[in-house]
Amino acid sequence: MLAGAGALSLALTGGVVALTGPAQAATKTTSVPVKCVAPAPQPGANGNQDYTITVPDTAKAGETVPITIDPGETPVIPMFTIDTVNTIKAKLLVGGVAQTVTSPAVPSHQEANKKSDPPAFSGTVKIPDGSEGTTVQITIDQVVTDADLGGTVYTTTCTPDPRPSASVAQIAVEALPKDPVTTRLTPNSGKAGTAVVATGANFPAGPVTCSALLAGAATGDTGTGTADASGAATCNITVTKKADAIRIDGSVPPAKPFVFVEEQAGVKNPVDVEVLPGPLALGPKDGQPAVSFGSVTINGKAQSVFGAFNAATVQDFRGGTLGWDVTATRTPFLNQTTGHSLAKAQIGIQPSCTVTNPDSPSTCTAGAPGAITETPMKVASQTAGGDELTGGEFAVGGAAMLQLPPFMFADTYQSVVTFSIA
Repeated sequence: MLAGAGALSLALTGGVVALTGPAQAATKTTSVPVKCVAPAPQPGANGNQDYTITVPDTAKAGETVPITIDPGETPVIPMFTIDTVNTIKAKLLVGGVAQTVTSPAVPSHQEANKKSDPPAFSGTVKIPDGSEGTTVQITIDQVVTDADLGGTVYTTTCTPDPRPSASVAQIAVEALPKDPVTTRLTPNSGKAGTAVVATGANFPAGPVTCSALLAGAATGDTGTGTADASGAATCNITVTKKADAIRIDGSVPPAKPFVFVEEQAGVKNPVDVEVLPGPLALGPKDGQPAVSFGSVTINGKAQSVFGAFNAATVQDFRGGTLGWDVTATRTPFLNQTTGHSLAKAQIGIQPSCTVTNPDSPSTCTAGAPGAITETPMKVASQTAGGDELTGGEFAVGGAAMLQLPPFMFADTYQSVVTFSIA
């Protein structure tokens, strides 16, 4: 019997993207040599897979753009006729920057001895900063398919050979600055007569104007300012009438919110409240139940067995703009009584991270799949928010795969996987 136990450790230590789509898009089909590893007893396979990718012809640096991926037939020939719910995670390199596009969970009916032809799916990728005036190449680093069968997830991983693949798509990056944005209001609230300083980024050097809005319409209050050679803009405006937002003119949405305080007649009763920061916590504090990989019979061949890490809870109640990272480490597989060890065994994780409280101001991002070792591996993160509020409640876990050597002592082994947050 091989058993894995998940433990948790505690440590103290989180934006909104505008989507703009160029008018023209290009579609390219590329045959990619891949090596696919499938869950036992299904054999893997090597072969070519035709990826058809659709992306815009052009974009701006820092812009988030749409992408459609049609994976084509995989080289894996299933042994069984089976119905599953499949999710595909396409790990891409966009201008050398790792990004993942995830398909929705889609019901799949697979016939035995017939190659799988998964449906096309869409998502977004971000054009790297600093790529102005270049052509960004998109390559495939790895494609992971999670097949959910009655609540158990079986993972097939296809890796280009060589890795990463040749270019499967390209986007010409405009030799222009990024879209101008309004970044901050100081102050961001006040009554009629309040003087506000609006700041922004990516503006052409020279004079700028700014305006107040109410429900998206201009109120008539305007101001002036300047942008320096780096594109940093400062604009001064006095709010004289009710408004709910202020922007530097020419910036892309959204405008920065402004809270207008209306004067009221009568006797005033000030009401104060102090909101104290809560913890950044990873739970449950007492650890998780064991992740069981069942039993394996030695047969002289390397074997892979599958399980799932129970979801750990992340609670970020700090009430600020900080981010966090959850990492995983493990101890060696040992039987401390007999002294036997599995030095060549490897345990991998396909991380997942979901928002469990819909009121959470942040989202979280699952890390890339890989092997858990004594070196901390990032399995989930929340990005720092800059000027925006971060935090919320999340669940972090993932599918697990244990790879065993062809020969080993027949014994019971255990490793402890520790999730930590910082």
